[in-house]
Amino acid sequence: MSAGCGHEHSFDGMDDAYKRRLVIVTILNLLGFAIEMSAGALSGSQALKADALDFLADGATYALSLWAIGRPLQVRAGAAFAKGLSLVAIGLWIAGSTLYQVFYMGMPEPHVMSIVGLIALGINFVSVWLLMAYKDGDANVRSVWLCSRNDMIGNIAVVGAAGAVAVLGNGAPDLIVAFIMSALFLSSAGQILRQSATEWQRARSGEAVTHDHEHDHGHSH
Repeated sequence: MSAGCGHEHSFDGMDDAYKRRLVIVTILNLLGFAIEMSAGALSGSQALKADALDFLADGATYALSLWAIGRPLQVRAGAAFAKGLSLVAIGLWIAGSTLYQVFYMGMPEPHVMSIVGLIALGINFVSVWLLMAYKDGDANVRSVWLCSRNDMIGNIAVVGAAGAVAVLGNGAPDLIVAFIMSALFLSSAGQILRQSATEWQRARSGEAVTHDHEHDHGHSH
């Protein structure tokens, strides 16, 4: 999947259709967070809780992305960098809480995991479908796509873990999925942080060049 960051004029989100889709997926993701976190607490599923946090992170990401659209490249890159740091924090939280679960492991309820996982998968399918045409762009746009993709992969994994928990009769698959999702968060965070840092540097270089031109122009008079 191409990052789109090598393009000279990457998509910056300045499109009304894109903004409308961001509003829709923001609402969908906050709804998904409420459903999955409640179900995760009731079923004892660490994977559901991890995926619920993914929904929450995405809701915040989309809201921040909407705010950043149309602002200078340096501001957009800074917003994307902040989102990358939030993904690092959540990835580490998932890993830490999963380790805690290993020592106090209760078997999650696979039926609840399956039902809620399928509902969440439906929400994410709609989100990914809405954003598919905008997967390439600047770091701000790119971070939106990566978070949506993570949700889709995470929900498929949760549904698979629910089946494995039911078949094996223990919670190990649930924990494995949570660790995989943690790694996915950290990987996506790395991509976002690298691209946003590159764009930040490009914006700073552009400002320096502009300043030098203005300075030279002033001396020419």
